[in-house]
Amino acid sequence: MKKLSFYEKVYAVVQLIPQGRATSYGAIASFLGAKKSARMVGWAMNNSHFLYPPIAAHRVVNRNGMLSGKAHFGDGNTMQKLLEAEGIEIKHDQIQQWAEIFWDPEKVL
Repeated sequence: MKKLSFYEKVYAVVQLIPQGRATSYGAIASFLGAKKSARMVGWAMNNSHFLYPPIAAHRVVNRNGMLSGKAHFGDGNTMQKLLEAEGIEIKHDQIQQWAEIFWDPEKVL
């Protein structure tokens, strides 16, 4: 059996985020037992744009619900448009009602 890389583990978690919900880089890192590796989760999300089939990287934001990775989605508005298409309200690059939208893999999985 092949051992999964850290990036592959991140992608497996991201694939489980339900539509209309979002999580943070840090929440994924913590779930994977690498609490101080939120930045590495961010690098994985940046690298995920080359995956096929694609994963919902737009559902991963910073710990405050800010769209900190939006520059990696082409025109800068794509991440927001993808989240809004799922019913998530964004104002000034921040998810509104973050506490209700936040999906915590440690509590759910």
